[in-house]
Amino acid sequence: MSTFPFWIGFGDIHEQTGNLRLIPNLAEAAGILVSGDLTNRGKKPAAERILEQIRKINPRIYAQIGNMDYPEVEDFLNAQGVNIHARGLDLGHGIGLMGVGYSNPTPFGTPGEVTDDQLAVWLAQAHEPVKDLPHLLLVAHNPPFDTAADKVGGKTSVGSRAVRAFIEKVQPEVCLTGHIHEARAEDRIGKTQVINPGPLSGGGYALIRLTETGLRGELRMIGQRSS
Repeated sequence: MSTFPFWIGFGDIHEQTGNLRLIPNLAEAAGILVSGDLTNRGKKPAAERILEQIRKINPRIYAQIGNMDYPEVEDFLNAQGVNIHARGLDLGHGIGLMGVGYSNPTPFGTPGEVTDDQLAVWLAQAHEPVKDLPHLLLVAHNPPFDTAADKVGGKTSVGSRAVRAFIEKVQPEVCLTGHIHEARAEDRIGKTQVINPGPLSGGGYALIRLTETGLRGELRMIGQRSS
C-alpha cells in the first residue's frame, strides 16, 4: 500500500459479517467507514455484535445507521463514539468526513426512513464543521438520484434528490454510498466520485486513499489483487 493514509468502506452488512476478515489490509486502514444497515431491522443488541466483530480487526470505526436499523442503533453508535450521521469530523491531513444515514421513503416501511427534506437538513448540519477543509469525504447511505449507484432493475432511479443536490453544489471528492444492493457501481457527479460497493455479503468494498492530488476511491471485490 502507499505511504498515504487509506480508508476502507462498506455497508449493507445486515448482520452478515463473514467477509470482514477477507478484506485485504482492513487492520491497517486509517479508519473503517460503515455506510449504514448494520442490522436487518435490528436494534442495539444486533448492532453491538456487528461493531464488536469489526473492532476485533480494526477499532478505528466511523459508522451510521441505514434504513434497516432502528433509530436506537444511532443512540448506541453515539454512546460508542463512532457515529458519523449528521456529523462532520476532521480526520487530519486536511480531510473532512461527513455522514448522512437513514434513507428516503421505500415501499417496504423500514424503520429508518425520513423525508428527502430531512436528509437535506442533516447534510447541511454535517457539512458545517468541515466546510473549510480542502478534502471532503461524504458517506451517504442513500445514493444520489439518477446515478449508476441508485438503479433498481438497471433502469429505475430510487436515490435521494437531496443527496444529489448537495453533491452538485459542494462537490466532495468521494461519496461512499449503498442502500441499493443491486446497484454496485462507480459513477461521477461533476468532480465527485460516487461508489456503491453493494452489500458486504456480496464481497464489495471501497478503498479510499489520499493521494498527492486529493482523495481517490476505488470499487473493489474480495479476491481482487491490490495495486
